[in-house]
Amino acid sequence: MRKELVISAKRDQVQLALLENQRLVELHQDSQDESLKVGDIILGRVKKVMPGMNAAFIDIGGPRDAFLHYTDMGPLFTTYAYYMHGILSGKHKDYNLERLKVQENMDKEGKIEDVLKPKQILPFQVYKEPISTKGPRMTTEVSIAGRYLILTPFSNQVGVSRKVANETERKRLKRLIESLKPKNFGVIVRTNAQGKKSSELHQDLESLLKKWRTAIAKVHNAKPRTVIHSELDKTTTTIRDMLNSSFNAVITDNETIYNSLVEYIGDFAELDTNILRHHRGERPIFDQFGVTKQIKNLFGHTVTFAKGPYLVLDHTEAMHVVDVNSGGKVAMQGDQETNALAVNTDAADEIARQLRLRDLGGIIIIDFIDMRAKDNKKFIYDRMRDLLKLDNATTTVLPLSKFNLMQITRQRVRPQVEIKTVEQCPACNGTGKIEASILVTDRIEDAIEQRTESDSIHLKVHPYIHAWFTKGLFSERYKLSKRLGKRISIDAVENLPLNKFEFVD
Repeated sequence: MRKELVISAKRDQVQLALLENQRLVELHQDSQDESLKVGDIILGRVKKVMPGMNAAFIDIGGPRDAFLHYTDMGPLFTTYAYYMHGILSGKHKDYNLERLKVQENMDKEGKIEDVLKPKQILPFQVYKEPISTKGPRMTTEVSIAGRYLILTPFSNQVGVSRKVANETERKRLKRLIESLKPKNFGVIVRTNAQGKKSSELHQDLESLLKKWRTAIAKVHNAKPRTVIHSELDKTTTTIRDMLNSSFNAVITDNETIYNSLVEYIGDFAELDTNILRHHRGERPIFDQFGVTKQIKNLFGHTVTFAKGPYLVLDHTEAMHVVDVNSGGKVAMQGDQETNALAVNTDAADEIARQLRLRDLGGIIIIDFIDMRAKDNKKFIYDRMRDLLKLDNATTTVLPLSKFNLMQITRQRVRPQVEIKTVEQCPACNGTGKIEASILVTDRIEDAIEQRTESDSIHLKVHPYIHAWFTKGLFSERYKLSKRLGKRISIDAVENLPLNKFEFVD
């Protein structure tokens, strides 16, 4: 399988597209704003304790209060609260937790009002970003992620990712980390750590411990609503978590990101800087690699697959619903059961792709085409489970019910990726009438003539208009350039409407 990461950077947003055999399977967006991100640690103040919900609302300075449930506080909360109280008051100055007095574990069935009080100040970590009308969800089970390891203070447990399947390697990693980690710090070993040397893991661990000490050093003098540890921007974290030796190419159109990647990849022996490319072409990078067209095809209300069948995707506050339709494949050869199995098999492939692509989380209900045979139902269930093993998010899949419904839960950490593919026509503003398209070339020529301040003109147009201007030995661009005595460059941009054009200054 050929894997490519294409990174498009604009003034206010960075988009990362993961391609597998040139098929778009993941799309990540990083807005350049100041909003909190998953992993950020902020000094918050308890605003309300809600015994009926066994939860509390935390003031972190955002437009909506954050939410903390009792189960997200963890069994070691009493130790955490005791230590943080000492840090805030100045009594504790041991950031390494070596001499920490561990308190009794919190009762799993306990009540939040017994351990958390209004106006209490503590560091809280963003566990889930704000979704819809809900504020961010917080936790006090603090963790700091690196490339190979995740540091979990106040715990002594060492865990290894389930995706590390080799039992010998699991034991090696666990034994190694247990010998390296300091007291009262837990560690989760990530999948990327497979085959890594002790020196590489130790370096990552030391980096995480330094981040912890830096964050805790800020707590004593910090005021409520202060961010004491900020996770890397989403672009960097996505690259850190995703990039490995299986990638064939990483392409970006931004020089700053390219230079950062050269430096980043150079630090890891398993990665080859030869996979990096800096796109300097005139066409936008997403157009060049076919990403724009795939986005338009894959983010609509309906998604066609396998040249006929299609999915209908609907979203509610509680769940996502996917309906599988056979479309033009009703006339396939064979009986109804065989046809249904063929369509459902292709649908399972596309649905697994859509879950990753749109980052759908929560409850997903899939209405497959009716099948009677138990073996066929089990085949679709097994196939979906195998496909979702490629997904980094945690998923749970249930077998098809007697109504041919499949239930999936998928870890929801961030809001789903939403891209509007149906919009009001920018040319007619929804009226259904536009200026005669034949006149657009006249308007372009008039606009070029009016730009007298420069002898060089660079503009972007729709691909059809680009073809009209540039095709032929003595093209219209050539004639216009000779007549006006100007150097004229024209780029084709798929996102532009037919009757729109833009000058590049």
